[in-house]
Amino acid sequence: MFKKDIKRILAQREKKVVLFSNKPLHPAAVLIPIYKKDGEYHVLLTKRTEELEYHKGQICFPGGSHHEEDGNLKDTALREAYEEIGIRPEDVEILGELDSMGTLTSNFLITPFVGIIPYPYKFTVSKHEIDELVEVPLSVLADDSNYWEETRSAEGVTGKASFFRHKDKVIWGATARILKQLVDLAFKKADDTINSN
Repeated sequence: MFKKDIKRILAQREKKVVLFSNKPLHPAAVLIPIYKKDGEYHVLLTKRTEELEYHKGQICFPGGSHHEEDGNLKDTALREAYEEIGIRPEDVEILGELDSMGTLTSNFLITPFVGIIPYPYKFTVSKHEIDELVEVPLSVLADDSNYWEETRSAEGVTGKASFFRHKDKVIWGATARILKQLVDLAFKKADDTINSN
């Protein structure tokens, strides 16, 4: 039921491109891995190492830049998820896409793919790229008390920035905007399915 609801909601909407400037952007893709643990759905994120060129130390989805050898952006998301945390492409059931999201400081246009993965799962973490795995119950993201917005300026653009808190972690930037859209589009409409089925 949960998978069917999310798939239907994502399929019925018109996908948009959300931009904050008119700079040229590099195509990128991320996977939003979702799994059921202890009777509740969770989303898996990663905390990036300080060694990386972009988004050092931030909490992000597994993903990265589109490569020429990738067939399409879905292939990019699946390849990066495999390289970063060892999720095999054949173990992912893609439910749909969210809006493509532009970033201000790193100049990427990120296409997010929502995917269900089995659990428990033997993740293989790239120590160069990933400091730790961060799992967040969807009920935490759907709880408005864990979300807030602040007015921020970057690259000459002022707007509202999104933030989520889970335990000692703060999720912000493009990742928080993507999570907010996921919650608003899918889980608010299907909130009776989050902790069932």
